[in-house]
Amino acid sequence: KQSSHHRADSLAGDLEARYLSRFPRLRHDAEVIRDQALQVSGLLEHRIGGPSVRPYQPKGIWRSVGFTGSNTTHFWRKPGADQEHRRSIYTFWKRTAHAPNLAIFDAPNREVCTIRRERTNTPLQALVLMNDPQYVRAAKFLAKRVFQETAEDASDTDRFQFLATEVLSRSFSAQETEKLQKSLERFRSIFQSDPAQGAAFLMDDVTDDFSITPASDKEAVELASWSLLCSKLLNLDELITKN
Repeated sequence: KQSSHHRADSLAGDLEARYLSRFPRLRHDAEVIRDQALQVSGLLEHRIGGPSVRPYQPKGIWRSVGFTGSNTTHFWRKPGADQEHRRSIYTFWKRTAHAPNLAIFDAPNREVCTIRRERTNTPLQALVLMNDPQYVRAAKFLAKRVFQETAEDASDTDRFQFLATEVLSRSFSAQETEKLQKSLERFRSIFQSDPAQGAAFLMDDVTDDFSITPASDKEAVELASWSLLCSKLLNLDELITKN
């Protein structure tokens, strides 16, 4: 739990970090990134043990690498919270075609022994965090938590601080709050011009059971706007990096 920031006394007394006075700045492993998104959204299934599960993967992902007649030629997904929201350690793993949203974050395919994982930084990683159905769902349910776990008359600033505590374990600065407010207002203006678009956005593209049905146009606008804001937070470098 040492900070990655270099301090004068740290450099003077422990130039090579032999006493672990500071820690390298590393991006989290693929499984950690997915699991923490599910955790902060309130979706993570905490049950321990049991068989492997098959959360969302793109269609046809196994076809090109599956043997004819094999029971793993075609990927099939088993829906339900107890399947889709389990920790990544329980995800069924096809060695030649493992889950793309884990592979993008350098999860090895397990065809050979891996002593140390490589860590890359690519635009595809941001694409996954903002567009993969599992992360989009996590953002929506995190937004739902914002309204369920704050007072009905809470201000935007109060809700920002709730998110800061839950997602980043700290408070937002005045400058960060100002930027978040501008983003939220922009999202609101988009959905206020077409509340039906907000309601459509809250529908789940993978499993209908996880669609959020707003009670009114106003609620649709607010939930959709906050969902986009939560998506931004789940894409923060600070969240996916061990500092």
